Amino acid sequence: MKRSISLLTFAGAAVGAAAPASAADLSVNFDIPRLTVAEYHAPFVSIWIENPTDAAAPSQTLAVWYKPNHEKWLKDMRQWWRKTGREMTFPADGISGATHAPGPQKVTFSAAKAPLKDLKPGQYVLVVEAAREAGGHETVRVPFTWGKPGKPGTAKGASELGAVTVAVK
Repeated sequence: MKRSISLLTFAGAAVGAAAPASAADLSVNFDIPRLTVAEYHAPFVSIWIENPTDAAAPSQTLAVWYKPNHEKWLKDMRQWWRKTGREMTFPADGISGATHAPGPQKVTFSAAKAPLKDLKPGQYVLVVEAAREAGGHETVRVPFTWGKPGKPGTAKGASELGAVTVAVK
């Protein structure tokens, strides 16, 4: 009996060692600039992942920040809305939240939770889109490699978003 237990333990350890290493989390840092305008409203923000090699693959929404009871304005984030937003029901558990004040933002997504837990290793693009009531609209795309830690990717917005950095840790 002891022999079979030790063989099973060894076999389980061998399988675990042979499994490919997976990313622990996806860290997204970006800046919401404070604009000097007469009437400032915090932007609605959507964050999602696209597969650049498969246009038919569904986009994976990671976060949507908006004002409660203002869902009708979500469509102002046009690219996200067309990709996946119009199919969602709000509030979306674990995805939606309130708008954030200007300043640095940091969001971390775990590989152990949906939608990242089913994301296959490979090349992807993280997209951050912002739209403000009585204001502008901007989308920033940052390519990254999912599946193992690597060098962070960075892109910079021009007006509604500042620098966006994506790191797989």
